[in-house]
Amino acid sequence: MDTTRLIIVAVGGQGNLLASRVIGEAALNSGIPVRMSEIHGMAQRGGVVESAIIFGDAQSTIISDNEADVLLGFEPSETLRALNKCNSDTVVITNLAPLPPFTVATGSDTYPDLDGLLDFIRTRTARLIALDATALAIEAGNILSVNMVLLGALFQTNAIPIPSQRVKEAIAKVTRKAFLESNLKAFDLGFTAASSIG
Repeated sequence: MDTTRLIIVAVGGQGNLLASRVIGEAALNSGIPVRMSEIHGMAQRGGVVESAIIFGDAQSTIISDNEADVLLGFEPSETLRALNKCNSDTVVITNLAPLPPFTVATGSDTYPDLDGLLDFIRTRTARLIALDATALAIEAGNILSVNMVLLGALFQTNAIPIPSQRVKEAIAKVTRKAFLESNLKAFDLGFTAASSIG
């Protein structure tokens, strides 16, 4: 099968690693070869967390500059920061809800203008799906399900060769039962939202 390269970027505590685990489980259950790696920033909440997931025949989990087929961003400025991994054919899915770093809170830095950030991404990639995943997670009944909203949006694009039903099965397998209903609802809300964007 063709190789597909996915980069996921988030701030610590947003659920990037759980999302990666769901994707890996769904790929294995679909019989799709998958390789994964993770890069952690600060060990505590607030640091940058990046996952690289490669589907198909690949010898490495490294995704070099301009190689990503898909970029999934849990936070807008982190999506922008990872744009060097993208090219003119890349599909980008990003959360619109910012989580400004402490440097913005202390006034020593400024957060990028969101409209300008989105315009910049659009000019350099094939497709941008931008949604308020945080609001949809709250609608699903759990603000911590931002990751599931974004997975729904990701798999709606068909950019990753895994059926959405396999993803739902993986969500059921790897998430706690107390969060299963809200996670599945969040996935569906993200899927539906992405279908009306772009």
